Amino acid sequence: MTETHTPSGPADPPAPGSGAGSRARGARVATGRRADRGARGARSARRTPGAPRRTPVGSRWAPYALVAPFFLFFGAFGVFPLAATAWTSLHRVELTAPAEAEWVGLHNYARLLDDAFFWNALVNTAVIGVLSTVPQLLLALGVAHLLDVRLRGRGLFRVVALAPYATSVAAATLVFALFYGRDNGMANWALGVAGLAPVDWQNGPWASKLAVSSIVVWRWTGYNALIYLAAMQTVPRELYEAAALDGASRWRQFLHVTLPGLRPAILFTVLVSTIGATQLFGEPLLFGSGAGASGGADHQFQTLGLYLYEQGWVNLHLGRAAAIAWAMLVILVVLFGAARLLRGIHGRGLLARGAFARGAFAHRAFARGKRAS
Repeated sequence: MTETHTPSGPADPPAPGSGAGSRARGARVATGRRADRGARGARSARRTPGAPRRTPVGSRWAPYALVAPFFLFFGAFGVFPLAATAWTSLHRVELTAPAEAEWVGLHNYARLLDDAFFWNALVNTAVIGVLSTVPQLLLALGVAHLLDVRLRGRGLFRVVALAPYATSVAAATLVFALFYGRDNGMANWALGVAGLAPVDWQNGPWASKLAVSSIVVWRWTGYNALIYLAAMQTVPRELYEAAALDGASRWRQFLHVTLPGLRPAILFTVLVSTIGATQLFGEPLLFGSGAGASGGADHQFQTLGLYLYEQGWVNLHLGRAAAIAWAMLVILVVLFGAARLLRGIHGRGLLARGAFARGAFAHRAFARGKRAS
C-alpha cells in the first residue's frame, strides 16, 4: 500500500534580504503603479470631450492683474484729462475762479468760427508745418542714405546727427534767435556779404515763419534720419544686387528698392511730424523776444499752441482754451481720416488699373490666337 503525502501548509517565505524577496516587492510596486495609471486613464476617458479644463482662480485673474497698472495710469493721465477738457469746453470758466463754471454749451466752439485770430493761428500752423516737415523729411532721407554707406566713424556721425534732438528747446531757440538777429545776427551778415539787403526775421510775415521752421528742421532731422537708417538696414541686400545685375543705377536702386522698403517708416515720420507741427509751441514762444504768446507784433507766427496758451493762461479763459484744444484734436482726426480715405481710393484705383491691364492683355492674346488659327 502506497502512502500519499500532501503538503500541510504554505512554503516558507524567503529569508529577508534575499534576491527573491526583493523581486517580489518590486513586482508589487510596479503592479500598484500600473493600477494607478489605469485609474487615471479611466477618469480622463470619462471626461467629456471638448470640456474646458479647470484652472485655479489665481491663474485666471493673473493676466488682468498684470495689465491693470497700465489701464489705471492711462485712465488717470489719458482718458480723464480728455473728458475734463471736453467738459470744460462747454462752460465759461475763468482761471481765477475755476469752481465757478457757467454752462454755455457749444458757444465756445461757435465763437472760434468767427475768431480771426484763431484762423490766423490755423493758417500759420499749416504754413510752418509744411515749411518744416517737407524739408525735414527730405534731409533726413539724404542723411540716412549717407550714413547707410560703409564709412569710417559711422557711430560718431550717428551721435552727431542725434545731438540736435537731445538739445534743449530753449537753448536751441535762443541760439537761433541770436542767429536771426536784425542788427548783429549772422544771417543778415551773410546776406550783406552776398550783397543782399538785411531781413527783419522776427517781424517779417514770411521771414519769421521761415526762421521758426528752420529751428524745427534743425532739431528733428537727425531723429528722423536714424529712423530711416534703421529701416534701410532691414531691406535685403539681395534686392540691391539683383537691381545692379539688371543695370539699375544708384538712383534707380534708391527709387525702386530703398523707398518701397521705407514706406512704413515714412508713414510713421509723417504722422509724428504732423502731430508735432500742430502742437508747435516752444519754438515760436521763445523766438519772439518779448512778444510772448502773441507770436510777433502782428501775430505773424502765432500757432494754435500759442493761441491756446494765450487764451487760457494770459487772458484766463479756460473754457475757450479747452475748446481750442479739442478743435486741434478734431483737425488731426480729419486730416488722418482724409489721408486714409485717399490712400484707400488710390489703392482701389491701382487694383482696378491692374485688373484692366490683365483683361486687356488676355483679350489681345485671345485675338492673336484667333487670327493665328
